[in-house]
Amino acid sequence: MDIEEKYKEWEQEVLSSFIKKRGERKGKFLTRSGIEINRLYSPLDVSEDYLNKLGFPGEYPFTRGIYPTMYRGRLWTIRQYAGYGSAEETNSRFKQLLNAGQTGLSIAFDLPTQLGLDPDNELALSEVGVVGVSMSNWKEMDVVMNGIPMDKVSTSMTINATAIELLSMYMITAEYRGIQAQVIEGTVQNDILKEYIARKNYVYPPLNSMRYAADLIEYSARNLPKWNPISISGYHIREAGSTAIQEVAFTIGDAMEYVNRVLERGLSIDDFAPRLSFFFASYLDIFEEIAKFRAARRVWARLMKEEYGAKKRESMLLRFHSQTGGAELTAQQPEINIIRTTLQALAAVLGGTQSLHVNSYDEALGLPTEKAAKIAIRVQQIIAHESGATDTIDPLGGSYYIEWLTDYIEEEIWKELDKIKQMGGMIRAIEVGYPQVKIAESAYKLQRRIEEGDIEVVGVNSFVEEGWEKDIEIFRVNLETRQNVLNRLKVLRNSRDEIKVDSALNEIRKLAETETNLFPAILKAVRVGATVGEISSTLREVWGEYREPIIF
Repeated sequence: MDIEEKYKEWEQEVLSSFIKKRGERKGKFLTRSGIEINRLYSPLDVSEDYLNKLGFPGEYPFTRGIYPTMYRGRLWTIRQYAGYGSAEETNSRFKQLLNAGQTGLSIAFDLPTQLGLDPDNELALSEVGVVGVSMSNWKEMDVVMNGIPMDKVSTSMTINATAIELLSMYMITAEYRGIQAQVIEGTVQNDILKEYIARKNYVYPPLNSMRYAADLIEYSARNLPKWNPISISGYHIREAGSTAIQEVAFTIGDAMEYVNRVLERGLSIDDFAPRLSFFFASYLDIFEEIAKFRAARRVWARLMKEEYGAKKRESMLLRFHSQTGGAELTAQQPEINIIRTTLQALAAVLGGTQSLHVNSYDEALGLPTEKAAKIAIRVQQIIAHESGATDTIDPLGGSYYIEWLTDYIEEEIWKELDKIKQMGGMIRAIEVGYPQVKIAESAYKLQRRIEEGDIEVVGVNSFVEEGWEKDIEIFRVNLETRQNVLNRLKVLRNSRDEIKVDSALNEIRKLAETETNLFPAILKAVRVGATVGEISSTLREVWGEYREPIIF
């Protein structure tokens, strides 16, 4: 008797009689993204083409991991996203996290820095240091990195519209310590397309922003061999309400736009693709997330090899940082978020992440307290050293459910990419509002499922408790921070050579009207003391500011 015959016999003789006696839970069984789940998966549901679909770790198509030994060789980077208030406060938090076992830095910048506004700008005053550190000039970066070995630690910076300015500050700070820029390791986000889609922290119109992002990628490819010049980010797309499939498809669609822009400059795909990196969310539906990560690796590898003609193995590797899902945290009974983030982090590890941030349990209420941030690190350490999840590579590979779900998600990603290609690429899709509308629809469906009880959220629509607010410590940014930052900015402006600053800004203004790479000019301006706000204001004069059209 073959498997199919035996399966039908089991359904008729075993399953049906059992269900008549005991029944099953009502309703459809769906993943978080709405994929319908069968009762059981077997060899009938998966491809027998092992080498083409799975292969081996470190080999094309990298479904089972991008390195031959994965975590048996080296654990992922424990990289907690942090930053608030002044440079001194952020430096102190970084040292606390490093002492607790963090292995990489991740800098959060405040909104004024992200939007190219100096802290003394009237539009910026209420936001200085609130959701990240204020960083108007390179001397602030020098304070943030005080006592931290920049030649030994990798640093990720979540910055987009002002990414060249912030990377310049980091380079100058390293040089100030006698460390050559070619040695520094890290990542700058520099993904402006996802800002138009989901996060909305853009400054310039899309085509100018794409030129800016490509300038950074090109300069890094030629001058910063250990630096990742972009982190193409699905995380914010998922946090805005997308499905897992949309998260990967829209992210890879964005990646193709960046790749095409850089190829137009005369670089070959193998000149820069090995340093492209990605950033995804890791949500609570463990198996959907694991399958998503595996499918994403396979799609990217095939895209690089078959469409772009990459020859280097490194060009085909989808290297990604992951962060647990902030949108799934609850303000109610916040301590149970530790359980949520543990499951989310486990999904990222079982999915093969290269770097991981675990959200602190109190982030639905405010910035993390020191205690909450330390617990988040401990979550990663327990998974790494106590759970057994790192002992074998791709431990869920071969699961009939995981392999079926990986194949399904991959097929749906390709369908979305085909739609985007038919529209003329991701920029055109953004212009007509395609990803924005799809994300809004997905977010609405998810919220309806929660409100109708189809998805249970403990503490919100099930197992609700009163009085959970008692004894919850909430972090507050010191209100004196703003004045300290403003005072230092005033000192900088009084001490710098204004003639050199004006000359550097004029050079940026002239080059912005040409196709010449802007990175060297911005680096020069930062070195002589120009601020983020001054450089951004100069580019605004030439390029203007983007105003999002009304789509809905």
